[in-house]
This record gives sequence, structure tokens and C-alpha cells, in this order.
Amino acid sequence: MKIPAFKMPVADAIERGACGVGFVADQHGRASAEILQLGLSGLVNLQHRGGLDADNKTGDGAGVLTPIPGAFFSAALAQLTGQQAAPERMAVGMFFFRPAHLEPAAAAVGHALAAHGVPLAAWRKPPINPDVLGPQARARIPLIRQALIVRPAHLAAAEFEQRLFLARKAFERESAAQGWSAYVASLSGRTVVYKGLLHAPQVGSFYLDLADPHFAVSSVVFHQRYSTNTLPTWERAQPFRLLCHNGEINTIQGNVAWVQARTAQLEAAGGFTPAALQPVIDATGSDSAMLDNYAELLWQTGRDLPHVLSMLLPMAWEKLPDLPAAVRDFYAYHAHLAEPWDGPAAIVFSDGRVVGATLDRNGLRPLRYAATRDGLVYAASEIGAVLLDAGRLTCLGKLGPGQMLAVDTQRGQLLGDAEIKAQLAARQPYGQWLCNWQLPASAGNPANTQAVLSTELLAFGYTHDDVVFTLRPMAEEGAEPVGSMGDDTPPAVMSAKPRPLFNYFRQRFAEVTNPPIDPLREGLVMSLQVRLGARANALCETPAHTRHLQLPSPLLDAAQLQQLCSQPHLPVQTLSTLWPVASGSAALQAALDALCSAALTAVAGGCQLLVLSDRGVDAQHSLLPALLALGAVHHHLIRAGLRGRTSLVVDSGEPRSVHDVAALVGYGASAVCPYLALAAVPTLVKQQPELAPAHYIKALEKGLLKVMSKMGISTVEAYCGAQIFECIGLHADLVDAHFSGTPAHLGGSTLADVARIPLAWHALAFGTEPAMPSPGYYKFKRGGELHAFEPEMVKRLHRAVRTPGANNGHFADGYSLFREFAAELQARPPIAIRDLLAARPLAHAPIQLETVEARTTILHRFSVAAMSHGAISSEAHETLALAMNALGASSNSGEGGEDPARYGT
Repeated sequence: MKIPAFKMPVADAIERGACGVGFVADQHGRASAEILQLGLSGLVNLQHRGGLDADNKTGDGAGVLTPIPGAFFSAALAQLTGQQAAPERMAVGMFFFRPAHLEPAAAAVGHALAAHGVPLAAWRKPPINPDVLGPQARARIPLIRQALIVRPAHLAAAEFEQRLFLARKAFERESAAQGWSAYVASLSGRTVVYKGLLHAPQVGSFYLDLADPHFAVSSVVFHQRYSTNTLPTWERAQPFRLLCHNGEINTIQGNVAWVQARTAQLEAAGGFTPAALQPVIDATGSDSAMLDNYAELLWQTGRDLPHVLSMLLPMAWEKLPDLPAAVRDFYAYHAHLAEPWDGPAAIVFSDGRVVGATLDRNGLRPLRYAATRDGLVYAASEIGAVLLDAGRLTCLGKLGPGQMLAVDTQRGQLLGDAEIKAQLAARQPYGQWLCNWQLPASAGNPANTQAVLSTELLAFGYTHDDVVFTLRPMAEEGAEPVGSMGDDTPPAVMSAKPRPLFNYFRQRFAEVTNPPIDPLREGLVMSLQVRLGARANALCETPAHTRHLQLPSPLLDAAQLQQLCSQPHLPVQTLSTLWPVASGSAALQAALDALCSAALTAVAGGCQLLVLSDRGVDAQHSLLPALLALGAVHHHLIRAGLRGRTSLVVDSGEPRSVHDVAALVGYGASAVCPYLALAAVPTLVKQQPELAPAHYIKALEKGLLKVMSKMGISTVEAYCGAQIFECIGLHADLVDAHFSGTPAHLGGSTLADVARIPLAWHALAFGTEPAMPSPGYYKFKRGGELHAFEPEMVKRLHRAVRTPGANNGHFADGYSLFREFAAELQARPPIAIRDLLAARPLAHAPIQLETVEARTTILHRFSVAAMSHGAISSEAHETLALAMNALGASSNSGEGGEDPARYGT
């Protein structure tokens, strides 16, 4: 089924934040205004974890999620319409409208509800006090309205909830089509959300409902937002409809892509069809909102929230030796249904009856909890957020990595992690359903002749640098070679050499509040296991969901690839990624179109393993760059709604480094066979050449774990398709078509430009004098790649700064040499992006010198960047501080603080 077009969100545009979260609940489900007030006080006590605007009053966002106080809203309905409704049949929608769209949007809400058999009873304007808001929040305040709905007598509560969900989806589609700025904070017969662009102390005083003594609830979830890298809004405040989140979803790009890929298979009873569920993910939301979107869908179709969140944020079950077998089977089964939403996360959740909290598999965000003898339970980012008499407490603790705590207010149960996981594991015979299809161990790699190998290496762009500095150390030591930090060669788009397309992409890394992981010390949580085959409908559970081929690693040698292609379990088809060189660069688009068309036909015909292979390069044929071929097929299948039906395997001679493999996996390859590098490495080592391929695979695996861990990602299945890269120097049309969602800088090379790369390699390989180039990418080589710090330029600078007596009467001599250095610097080709910048001529007459501020005054505004001692040496740190002091400018100690010995200096 073809699904509506979906614009993949660009990674930089997805909002993330670091926050304070928590809940308060009465274990026995006793509703009271006291529970709400305890939750609000807990929120206020976490206000230091939230952000404030420059006006010192507008918060980054705060709010609460509670069960619907039925009696409160039943009375409100009676007051508005005179209609009497049983409290347990009340439903409430919380809407944010904009003035220009209020009337048509509100009418559309009514139409959507009526179309799903749940007519709107009344609109309510909840009382608010805008005077407590900061100027920025007040300037952007929406029109806040509540839809009051009464459940029809013939509808069961679960079906009523599903109809409200589908009605909201219908309204969201209409709102997007009409361009209305409307947002549904909640629409449910079980929960209601009060939130906004608020600071924690403002929540209770802004929404006057929350101060009403009749607003009695049995639980409250609260959230105070700290937006780390984007502008906060009313809509992106939390809680969302089922959960709130402190942390970041590092894999969000891949998670969204895989949900989109599965959309065509998403069906369930009650009208849950792919068309009715659109948009499954709101691409304009934050990473937390997107997690809430998918969790809500899974919850609406039968799973409870502990089940859903155990499925989406699994514990590190793969290597825990003492994990009960049934629990291990539960996680192994659900690994076939969803990739982990990985990253530091403290999640607090509630469906109005079950309220709880869980941590990510690494436990990278804090969550403390306490319970009292009279049934009060709370959890929060910090202990003491909810003030309780210590004499009332019966337990006090903290959640560990991957652990969960839940309070079932309907059954009166407080459930710990082990109890929750045991109950989940007992719901289906997951162990019996598991299908353990695996490849046998490798039987070794077929031999290759040196003559053929040399030609192939040239045709795939290998250089002497690749062989000596990359392949040989990996083959000898089983580890990625270590080099100095930094690269002083031009970006690929500015290089005169035909650099691989991989070099246009840069790995992103963990920053701000998002910690990387040490893959060696934290090996317990790291996993390279992958599953190949079609993804089934995630809205149900059957034995057929596990019919996947399992691999311990995404790296395959040639023998394993041959076994993969001949295994009997999953239909396999191999597509060639070669194209005729005689047609020139203009033929690359046609070759890509043909490849995508063939992939679409194969997958529609039932192919579950699609191998993209560039074997067979000869005098008439060159290769499509492996990353381009993969990206084109991956996104083409996503757009067609077929990506979830197949796994992509790249069989290529082009990848040779860890970065190359990481890019292929990051753009959707479930497995990679770098066949040419594997064939080459035995020829590069003198001792035990038969071990070289295994050493090389080991080095790639270790390097892939390192790349994942830099972004705080633990599992390769979460990394696959996550596109955690940015590209420098590719044209926007090329990126949008084949690498959609990737942040792109500068623009630059078109498809025709990219085509010239393999054509240049091919001309060298099959020319009259084939010889492996030595461009000097890692070490300066005369006639090779440009280096910013080439030896002659360094010598010129040294001669200038070391001029005898330059600071003692001979400044002119030194300055003359420096001008020679600067002239040579300006004369050479551009190496860095900044070299392309030029001063724009003045559009007006020059300013009179006497009107310009004095140099000494201007310098007071200068500062040196915040670099901590440790990031740089103490000598460099002190030299920078001395220089700034001498200039009258400012120095910044960085997060490391200041050495007391330097106070006052």
C-alpha cells in the first residue's frame, strides 16, 4: 500500500532537552486534590532543572498529566449545557488554537468526533491567569480550549478511547492540509494534560482548574523542561499524551524512518488502517513527542504502557547472564518488532490507571522513588522533590539501568522491575515463538589473483594511503589505526583528488547533555546483533513475527555472504550497482532510477533480502558509489511504503575504513561485505596472512562500536538507518532525494559531479599506465593532496616569528617575513571553507578614523573561547589567559574552573 508522502525531519531541527520529571500516585487509586498539590510541589522543587528566557520569567515549558477528574468535568458540563453525565463517561480534549483559525478548526474537531461516533458535548474555556506569564510566553500564548465529550452508553471504554484517537488523527490531517496552527495536547477519556510555555511555579497559578479543590485525582505526572539546543514552544512543553521524558533519543532519525517504513503494515481491529493512522509520527514534534506518538499507537492497540516501553526502550538483555530465560525470550521476541529508541532517558508515563517510570539501558538519567505505608508513591529526578515525613516511608530507592517501577492504581499494586518483567514475559509463549535462523560460521574467503586485485583496487579508488595507513594496521593488529586529531586537507568537495563519497559525510557525536559511552568499559550494554528479513505488523504478536535471520554482526566476509544468498529461509535477490562508463556522468541518474525500480519490483514480489552488489567492474562498467546506491534504494522504498518488507545488504569493494562501514549501516544497510578489502588484506601482511581477514573484520567491528558509542548509542540495530551524519559539499537536491533528513552544509556537488569520482577511478584502472596513486592524505607529499600545514608554509611562519630581535628594534624585518608568509598563504588554492570568504567592498564612504572607538576599548569586548584545563595543557591555558590579560580582554576558564593560584593574576 502506498502511504502519503512523508518529509523526513532534518536531525538538527528535532528538538531535544534536559529536564526534571516525576510522578505522585496513590497506590489504591484514591482520588484527592492533595495528590495534585503534591505533584505541583514536586514540580516546583525541580524548577532548577528547567530553563528561563532572558526575561527571567518565561519558562522552557512545564505541565502535568492527570487522570480525568470525572466529577469535576461532569459538573463543568452541567454548568455549560445543563446536561447530566456520569463522571466515568466523561472525556476531555485540551486544544491549543490560534485566533485566525479558531472557528474553522473548532468546527473540524466537531466533525471529526461526529464522524467517529463520539459527538462533541460542549466547548469549555478553562480559566487561566495570563498575568503570571513572562513576556515571551504571553506574546505566544494560544487560545486554550477544552472539548467535553460524553461516552455513548453502547461503547466500551477501550473502544471509546480508540475512537477518540482516530478522531484526533483525522483532525490533525485536516489541520495540516488547511495550514491551521492547531495542536491537541490531549484527547482522552482517561487522561488530561495541562501544560504550556511555563516555569514550574507558574503551572498551578496559570491554570486555575488546578487550584480547584474539586479537581481530585489519584495520580499526577509532572515535567519541567530545559531546552538545550532549540527554542521552546507551548506545544513542545511536556508531558505529552502518555509520557514525559528527560534525555535525548539519539537514534530518532532511524526510529522515525523505520516507523515510516512499517506504516503500510500497521493494521488492527477498530479501524486502525495505515491511512487512518496518518500521521503516525508528527515530524514537527520533539524527539520526546515522537516517542510518545509511537508509544500511544502501540498502547491503543492492546499493549499496556509497561509493555510498550519495555519494547521501545529495552534493557541490555543480550549479555546479562542472570536474566531469567522467560524475560530474555520476551526481549528477544520484541527485538523483531522494533528497534531500540536509544539514548539517555528517564521516562515517566501514565494512562490514567497505571503510572510509572523507566530508565534507558545505560541508566544515564537519574530517577529516585519512595513509598509510604499509607500507599503514597512518588518518583522524581531527585530525591526530596516531594516532601514527605521520613517516618511514613517504607521504601526508598533509585532505578537502575533498564529498570522500571509501576503503580497500578486500579488493582492497588506497587510493582518493582522484576515483577513487571515477569508478568510481561508470561503473556505469550515468546520462547516457543522464537525462530533461531542463523548463518553457520565462516568457511574462509576465496582466493584472488594479484593482477585482478590490483586492477580492482584502482577501479574502486584505493590509494597507497588506504593500503598502508588503513588496511595494513587493521589486518595486522585487529584494531583501527590510531592517528593524530584533526585533518588539514581540503574537504572532499574542495579537493582536486577524486575522494570517495563517504568523505563528504561527517559523523555526529554526543554533546550538550548527551554523554557518549565507553564501548570497552560498558561492553555489557553494547550489541552488534542484527536481524534480517521483512518486518511484520507491529500492532499484533504472532509466531510469524520472528522469521528473521540473525547475525552476530553486520560485517560479513565473502563466504558468509555466499551462505546468506543460498540459505533457504528468506527470499534473496541480488541487484547490480554497475553502470556503463561509455554513457558518461549524465547516465548516473538513469542508472539510479533503474536500480530503484528494480528494487521496488523485487520487494513487491516478496524479496526479503536485497543485496546491492558492485562485483564485476570491468573495462566497460564502473560502480555506483555504494553509499549513493544504498541511500537511493533505502529512501525510494520508504517513500513507496515497502522498506519494512526487506533488509538491505551491501556487497561492495568500495568500503575500506570504519567510517565507510558506519556510513553504510547508518543509512540503512543491515549487513556489509567489504569484499575487496577482505581480498586485499592477506597480501599486505607477512606473518599468518590467513588471519588477516578475521583481524580486519574484528577491527571494523570494534571501530563500529566506537562510532556508535560516540553518539551514546548501544545497539547497531538502533544505529542502522539513524543517519547520524551531516554532509559537507553536496547539492541540496541530491541530499533531499537520496539522503533525506541529513543536515547539509554549503551545497556543492551535483549527481553529475559525484559520477565523475568513479569515472576517474575507472580511467586510472583501465588506462594505459595503471598505477596506485599516493596522494598524501595523511602525510604531506609533494604533488599530492594540499595540506594547510605543509612543511614549506610552516618554515616560512617559523622564520617570521623567530626573527632575531623582532621585539627589540627589528620588528620590520620579522613583519616583512610574515607578509611573505601571508602572501604565499593567500596565493595557494583554498583548503579550508573559510578560505572561500572574501571581504565585501564598502557600499559607502569609509568612516572617519576619529569616529572609531579606541582600540583599547574595543578589546574589552574580546574573549577567548571556554576551553577547560584538560582539554588543553596548563601551559596553553595559562598562555591564553596571559594574552587576554595583556590585551585587556577576557579569558574563560571553561567548565574545569580556575586554579586558585591564578586568582587575581
